Amino acid sequence: MSAETTGSIPVCTDLLERAEAWLAQDPDAETRDELSSILEAVRGGDSAARADLADRFAGRLEFGTAGLRGRVEAGSNRMNRVLVSQAAAGIGAFLNARGGDTTPSVVIGYDGRKNSDVFARDSAELLAGLGIRVTVLPRPLPTPVLAFAVRQLDTSAGIMVTASHNPPADNGYKVYLGDEDAGSQIVAPVDAEIATQILRVATEERVPDLPRSTEYAIADEAVIDAYVRATATLVDQTPQPLRVVYTAMHGVGWETFAAVVAEAGLPEPIAVVAQRDPDAAFPTVAFPNPEEPGALDLAIETAREHGADLIIANDPDADRCSVAIPDTSAPGGYRQLTGNQIGWLLGWRAAERARAAGRHGALACTIVSSPALAEVARQYQLDFSETLTGFKWVSRVPHLLFGYEEAIGYLVNPDTVHDKDGISAGLAVLELAGAAAEEGRTLGDMLDEFAARFGHFGSDQLSIRFTNLAQIPALMARLRETPPVLLGSREIVKIEDLSIATATRPGTNALRWELSDGARIMIRPSGTEPKVKFYLDVRGEDASVLDSLVEIRADLTELVSE
Repeated sequence: MSAETTGSIPVCTDLLERAEAWLAQDPDAETRDELSSILEAVRGGDSAARADLADRFAGRLEFGTAGLRGRVEAGSNRMNRVLVSQAAAGIGAFLNARGGDTTPSVVIGYDGRKNSDVFARDSAELLAGLGIRVTVLPRPLPTPVLAFAVRQLDTSAGIMVTASHNPPADNGYKVYLGDEDAGSQIVAPVDAEIATQILRVATEERVPDLPRSTEYAIADEAVIDAYVRATATLVDQTPQPLRVVYTAMHGVGWETFAAVVAEAGLPEPIAVVAQRDPDAAFPTVAFPNPEEPGALDLAIETAREHGADLIIANDPDADRCSVAIPDTSAPGGYRQLTGNQIGWLLGWRAAERARAAGRHGALACTIVSSPALAEVARQYQLDFSETLTGFKWVSRVPHLLFGYEEAIGYLVNPDTVHDKDGISAGLAVLELAGAAAEEGRTLGDMLDEFAARFGHFGSDQLSIRFTNLAQIPALMARLRETPPVLLGSREIVKIEDLSIATATRPGTNALRWELSDGARIMIRPSGTEPKVKFYLDVRGEDASVLDSLVEIRADLTELVSE
C-alpha cells in the first residue's frame, strides 16, 4: 500500500483508487458529485475530507440478517445505488442458485425515505435482468404489506427498502424468503450465503455492466385490498367507537391504517395532519421513532384538542406501534405505554381468544422482553417460547398465537403476516380499548387487572451510545472476562453468556444476569444503532417492586462508567 503526499497530508493511494473506482461505476449524479467534491478536497490537502473519505470506504456496509442499513451517501460503507445494485445482483444470484430448474420470483416494496423508490427500481431491473420474475408494489407502503405480499403472491423472496425508525439520513434493505420460510425475514446461514454473492459481484463485476431489464410487473391494488381485508378480520365484534388520534410519523402508515379501520367498521381516526403524509425530511421530529422523547408531542397536542380517548402511533414504515392513554398526572395529559405493557395486554388478548376458540398454541417474546408473557402462557396452559431478538425468530415459533418484542414490535396476526405489524397491532389495541370502554374501563384499568392477576412486573432500559464503535466489543469483553460479583447491594447470582449456542437456541452476543432479589438484566449491543443496551426486569407481589428499577439503573450506570 503506497501513499502520496498532498501538501503536508499523506494520502493512501489505495484509498484514492478505491474511491475513484467506486465513482466510475456510480449511476447517481448526486452521489457522483458528492464524492467528486470530497476527492478534490482531499487532493487539496483537506484533512477533514481525508477523514470523511476514509470513513466512507472503511470496508463495506455489512449485509446480515437485518439486511443493510446506513446513511444515504457515496461510498462502500454507505447506502447508495452502487451498493444496492451489488446487493440486488447478489440476491438474484443466490435465488437462481437456490431455485434449481424453477424460475425464482421476488416482490419488492419501499417506503417514503430518500431514494427508496430509486433503490426499489434498481433492484427490480437488476433482478429482472437475471431472469427473475419481479413484482413491485405500486407506491410507498408499510413493511407489513410487503411481508404479506410474499405469502399472498407466493414469491420466492421479498425485498423491502426501508430504514424503519432510523434517523432521517438513513435508508436500508430487508430481505424475506417465501416457500418453506413462509414470508419470514432471513436467518443464518442464508444471510452469509447472500453476503458471499454480494461480495463476489462487488469484486468481479462493475455496476454499469450488470444485466438489466424493465420487464417487471407493478402490482395492482388487489394485494393491498387483500391485506386490508385480512387485517380487519382481527376485530370479531365492532367495539364501542372511540376518539382515536393517529400519527404516521411522516411515514407510510396513514393510508393503510385508515383503510383497515374503515374495513373493520370503525370511525376514521383523527390524523396528526403535519405527520400524516410521507416526508423523507421528517421535519417535525428529530428522530422518527415513537419511543424517542418528544416524538409524540404533536400527537398529544392533537389529542388534547379533540379530547381523544387513545393515541396510536406507527413508526415510518408502520411495522411498530406505540400507544398513549389519557392520564392527568402525565405531562400533556397522556401517558405513553411501554412496549412491554402493550405486549402484556395483547398477549392476554391472544390467550383469551385462544381459550374462547378452544385453540392451543404458543405465546412468544424475545429474550430482552419482559418475562410476564411466560406467566400469561402458564395460566392459560399455552406453550411459551423465548427467542433471540428480531421477528425473524419470533415469526418462526411453531403454532404461534402472538409474539412481541419490547421495542414496540407486535405480531398479532401470524396467520396473515410473518413479521411485526404496526397496522394490525394498532387495530388490536383499538379493539381492546373499545371493548374495555363498553364496560366502563380503560386500558389503564386493564393494566391494573393484569398486575392483580399475573403479578407486578416492571421494566426499564439503559442505553449507552458510542461514537467509537470499537468501544462496544471492548465493553462486552470486559463484562465477560471480569464480571462484577455485586451490583450495588444486590448479588449477581447467575451469569449466562448467550453467545454460547444451545440445542434449542443459536448463539447471540448477549449476557443475562440474575440478581439475588429475582431481578434480571439482559445486556446486548443494538443490531441497528451504535449502542449497548441493558434491559432491566423486576417482578414482585406489589407495586413497591418498581422502586428497585431506579436503584438497579443507577448501579448499572456507575458500573459502566468505571
